[in-house]
Amino acid sequence: MTNEQWHAFAAFRDAFRSRCEAWERDAGGPTGWLAALQREAAARDGTPAYPLQTPIVYNRALDDVGREGIVSLIVVGDNPGKDEQLEKNRRYLVGQAGKLGDGFFRRNPGLGVDFRKNVIILNKTPIHSAKTKQLAFLRREGGERFDALFDGSQRWMARETAALQKDLGCGLWLVGYGELREKGLFASYAQELGREYAGAVGAANGEAGTRDDVRLYQHFSMNRFTIDLGERGNPSLSLGENLRVIGLAHRAEILGW
Repeated sequence: MTNEQWHAFAAFRDAFRSRCEAWERDAGGPTGWLAALQREAAARDGTPAYPLQTPIVYNRALDDVGREGIVSLIVVGDNPGKDEQLEKNRRYLVGQAGKLGDGFFRRNPGLGVDFRKNVIILNKTPIHSAKTKQLAFLRREGGERFDALFDGSQRWMARETAALQKDLGCGLWLVGYGELREKGLFASYAQELGREYAGAVGAANGEAGTRDDVRLYQHFSMNRFTIDLGERGNPSLSLGENLRVIGLAHRAEILGW
């Protein structure tokens, strides 16, 4: 990273860590009101009991990024799951979905991306749930207190992620897009992201980190990313070209820009 990019990244990382700490204090930590709702949501959904240790999860992998690091891509998943929130982890995409994402880039070295070295992994919200769909229960049962936290966290993540992508001049992939629709769980994230890129110049001027670098894909989980690429890919195009075409098509369909 250049000095300017490094300072932008470090500022984002420190602000993100501080926000997660503040949000978790407001939620009462692992014994507070949010954790109680998360446990109830999991139980109602038939999820086997598990140790809920971090209701709001900062990604510690950000602390491993050094000034000399090369950031090629920001990947945004949904929200931290059971593995991600464990005290021993507190890292994003460390479960099966992360392994599939890592495997995709390993099988395609021509893309020049090491998933664990060149990718910053973020989420649409740092609020944990065993399954993303359980956020609907939290929203339904958590009242205004949860609504404020959920909406605020999504909007913060969208604003700050967009700013970071522009500062770093890298790609931004949103993996998992079904809940970005108008009435979806992550509609607030989609709305805020749209504001951040409204009127932004595309890549035609040769710059990186513009809205042309913002793309949507199916999630790595259940191998949906690779399946979708295979089904929609044009054999006459390179992998990179197919990724661009598919990612922009999904963005237009879901976000309308």
